[in-house]
Amino acid sequence: MLSNVHWLGHASFKLTGERVIYIDPWQIGGGETADIILITHGHYDHCSPEDVAKIRSPKTAVVAAEGCEKLGGEVQVVKPGDRLTVQGIAIEAVPAYNIGKTFHPRQDNGVGYIVTVNGQRIYHAGDSDHTLEMDAVRADVVLLPIGGTYTMTASEAAAAANAIRPTTAVPMHWGRIIGGREDVEQFQRLCQAQVQVLEEEK
Repeated sequence: MLSNVHWLGHASFKLTGERVIYIDPWQIGGGETADIILITHGHYDHCSPEDVAKIRSPKTAVVAAEGCEKLGGEVQVVKPGDRLTVQGIAIEAVPAYNIGKTFHPRQDNGVGYIVTVNGQRIYHAGDSDHTLEMDAVRADVVLLPIGGTYTMTASEAAAAANAIRPTTAVPMHWGRIIGGREDVEQFQRLCQAQVQVLEEEK
């Protein structure tokens, strides 16, 4: 069903369709040259200049939250609430932050993204807890962190998906650093939307 959504491990995705779009490429082996690269925040496992360089060309548009200066080159900086169109692709920046923990404070202006590809609204939540702003998201596909500690837990992510009511929910931010198969299974049990567990593409 999600033939145009490719999980590259952790929180990294490639979306294909009218454009080739990468979100938070990290520890990737290379791949198709990107039309657009989206970066949610400045942490090393999301904002990786080395990985961006593997897929960036002079024509690649890079869109990033504040705090990603290390990427170098031309970068369009976005803040939560921004809406823009890049190479014909509609992009919305959604607030992404922690509640009750300090890893991703709201004032750092981290974001998630809603990207419209092939007529589908795809929401990548970034590193976030289950926020009020997240409940207002309307998307066909949601990519939600489930690992806990730095982000939502599996049960919190399921609650977020149940509020958004997408057609399909995809767990991410597991398998590296934090989060395991047991978190995936809990997310599957509690999520009312169809859950698609993607295999990591190398």
